[in-house]
Amino acid sequence: MSRYLNSRYAEMEAYVPGEQPRDKKYIKLNTNESPFPPSRSVLEAIDRAVIEDLRLYCDPTCRALREKLGEIYSVSPDCVYLAGGSDDILNFAFMAFGEKGSVYPAISYGFYSVFAALHGSAAEEIPLEDDLSIDPSKYYGKNKLVVIANPNAPTGLLLGLDAIEQIVVSNPDGVVVIDEAYIDFGGESALPLIEKYDNLLVVRTYSKSRSMAGARLGFAFGSPELIADLEKLKYSTNPYNVNAMTQAVGLAALCEDDYYMQNCRTIIENREYTATELRRLGFTVTDSKTNFVFAKTDKMSGAELYRRLREEGILVRHFSTPEICEYNRITVGTLDDMKATVSAIKKILELE
Repeated sequence: MSRYLNSRYAEMEAYVPGEQPRDKKYIKLNTNESPFPPSRSVLEAIDRAVIEDLRLYCDPTCRALREKLGEIYSVSPDCVYLAGGSDDILNFAFMAFGEKGSVYPAISYGFYSVFAALHGSAAEEIPLEDDLSIDPSKYYGKNKLVVIANPNAPTGLLLGLDAIEQIVVSNPDGVVVIDEAYIDFGGESALPLIEKYDNLLVVRTYSKSRSMAGARLGFAFGSPELIADLEKLKYSTNPYNVNAMTQAVGLAALCEDDYYMQNCRTIIENREYTATELRRLGFTVTDSKTNFVFAKTDKMSGAELYRRLREEGILVRHFSTPEICEYNRITVGTLDDMKATVSAIKKILELE
């Protein structure tokens, strides 16, 4: 750290991304990426015309993409916001709506605490219940920025739509952000509620269910007024934050949405296979509605199992937070990936 850094950021703890080692080939189950490639239309979208047009600025309004998202999700385009990944949207949400403070689960997506610190939003971190669930009543009446990942990460647990609605209703003077990065893997979206409540922002991403983590594309739904607030901040920082190639592939992906939803169904099947096999081995496994499983065993510490799997060429994600340090988060890959993971765990635990 240099002596020039703004003192406001000196003590801030940055987000720690999942490791991306290059020392050997791994089965990579640590960053919740899709095991499937983008659809054919995405591969064909980056044509000569798009590349030649890189000399020009991209469309800052993302008009074509907003209209297509509006068509697919049955909302008006002025209720759609696009940005460089859902992280970008969450960053702007804390900037725009966190002045009175922010509230989110103590164990959830690690960027929430970073964004709160970055924007000086006094944070209240609410502990999870003993079973790792979120008690919605603990978020009632806060009237600050409330941020909830649904399903939550890294636990994978889902709140029902009725619970989400009660949180929104009870916070009329604060914006409620529902981070739905994993909603396509078994949850019910809060999107229909934006027609009833002007304080709800539903955040989605292409990174998980649409196989485009590297493209950095996120979108959000909310009232036109909330979307206008986010647009104001976007145009005050980087109006071209979704580049031309990402817009092109993002639009192409929407034209083959059935391909991605079928992939989600396959991932759900592979998730259930993995959860069942781990439970047969005596693991405790949460009822995940995401593209990962969250599991622990009393036969070995979470840190040791993580280390031993890494030695076997399988990367999973381990967290040192005391409440969840015995668990590992295992991304759901192909069925072959998951069979190899289960086999490696049996070997490590000397169960075969």
